[in-house]
Amino acid sequence: MATEQKNLSPVERIKVESDGLRGTLNESLKDEITGAIREDDTNLVKFHGMYMQDDRDRREERAAKKLERLYSFMIRLRLPGGFLTPQQWVATHNIAGENSTGVIKITTRQTIQLHGIVKSKTRPTIKAFDQVGLDSIAACGDVNRNVVSSANPLESPLHERIYQYADRISEYLLPKTRGYYEVWLEDEKIIDKKEEEDPLYQDRYLPRKFKIGLVIPPNNDSDVFAQDLGLIAIIENNELKGFNIAVGGGLSFTHGNAETYPRLASILGFVSVEESDEKLFKAVYEVLTVQRDFGNRSDRKRARVKYTIDALTVDGYRKELESRIGFQLEEARPYKLNSRKDHYGWAQSDTGLWHYTVFVENGRVLDLENGVVLKTAFLEVAQTGKANFRFTCNQNVILSDITPENKAEIEQILAKHNVLAHTEAASLLRKNAMACVALPTCPLALAEAQRYLPELITKIDEVLAKHALLDEEIIIRMTGCPNGCGRSVLSEIGFIGTAPGRYNLNLGGDMEGERLNVLYKENLDEAAILQELDTAFGLFKQNRQLGERFGDFAYRTLVN
Repeated sequence: MATEQKNLSPVERIKVESDGLRGTLNESLKDEITGAIREDDTNLVKFHGMYMQDDRDRREERAAKKLERLYSFMIRLRLPGGFLTPQQWVATHNIAGENSTGVIKITTRQTIQLHGIVKSKTRPTIKAFDQVGLDSIAACGDVNRNVVSSANPLESPLHERIYQYADRISEYLLPKTRGYYEVWLEDEKIIDKKEEEDPLYQDRYLPRKFKIGLVIPPNNDSDVFAQDLGLIAIIENNELKGFNIAVGGGLSFTHGNAETYPRLASILGFVSVEESDEKLFKAVYEVLTVQRDFGNRSDRKRARVKYTIDALTVDGYRKELESRIGFQLEEARPYKLNSRKDHYGWAQSDTGLWHYTVFVENGRVLDLENGVVLKTAFLEVAQTGKANFRFTCNQNVILSDITPENKAEIEQILAKHNVLAHTEAASLLRKNAMACVALPTCPLALAEAQRYLPELITKIDEVLAKHALLDEEIIIRMTGCPNGCGRSVLSEIGFIGTAPGRYNLNLGGDMEGERLNVLYKENLDEAAILQELDTAFGLFKQNRQLGERFGDFAYRTLVN
């Protein structure tokens, strides 16, 4: 077993003393003098699926008036596999309009966030979601978070089964505490605390967040190697044989701290599900217990699984895992990944049902001033009750499971609100772009991301046009800090914020998501970014090998 750690981080004390993550949240919510909650509660509220934030654009203005910061809360839903019924979308639309900024944010982990929810609206928001069968339990915090899976129903006839695994794993790994229900839904308090004894999380939970992703080759749309635990579906002759298990992915690091680094998950072996999926669930469970017992609880910057597996070595980690699951992992099965993109527009699955993938720039569902009214269009589609909503890890929306007789009606709604034209007109670069939230709400952001990337892409597209490269598919991603929410280190062109208006430029990731990119130039402003890309695109145009992608060219010639 792991040795006892000393000098535990302050968060470890908060968790142990939290009374099942309840803390003093009820008292914080009753305090009308401030828009904030108590300091310890800001850590606990994450386990309930929310973060306390403030509007950083207004900090100086409010400080000058001697006002406290403009505090609000972001609430993130737990949506394993990224699925909503039309009725749930209508409810989400209404809740967003009544309680938040109104923008529905599709995240890079296949779920929804609402921002700008003031403290007095947090409990009504959670209650409203509960009315339609939705919750935010464990969407944040030191627990297993939203489980992602391949979103496109066309990827495999077994897509629904893979989605069900995501849903079942999410339920299987939920904390046992009833604190969420008592605090937010005001359920009756349990008398016997033995009812919520938690053999998995105990009273200390995990050292840090834990992320699980399932993928159906050949599309790696959920970026399986970025996960703490990645499950790669092995399908032979249209039959699911089992999963390759990959452990230790994670993209966050800290500028200037060489002891922190991004890492791709290591494949440990294969688990069959042909006779039973008992072994799979046992392996998933025990990966969490290894991290619970061996993960770093002193330094939260080094508390993710990637540091644990490097400390134990891959072989050492595998042996520890196998000692807990009681069987040996089989040798990993072969598979092939070829892309991570979403397939925009209409497509028909083997079942005869139709699906339309809508381009949602940076996942922001709102009505734009240019006449593209995504939010209104999605509401009208949902009100018909004739399409489900699936979210992708590329922050887009698939209107899915549409019968042939209903296709024309859905298409008419999308056309009326310029959604079809919007999706078709977006450049290839824009369709392969991703950005995190960053400013003004993220407290960690060093620079802009989702508010800036769209205009930067317009300028980069002009540079691509200069070199006759607009037909190239290039994955481009931006994060406002090095914490990796937008997975910028897993892109062909990655921007990582260093200061307002400044970014590190990384190049050389691949299309498949199997190679990290490499720092190319540091601390660039926009003019320098465009100049560096102009040079790089020119070299690519002149010297690329037949069929070579930009990321592969950059890795071969520019960063090595």
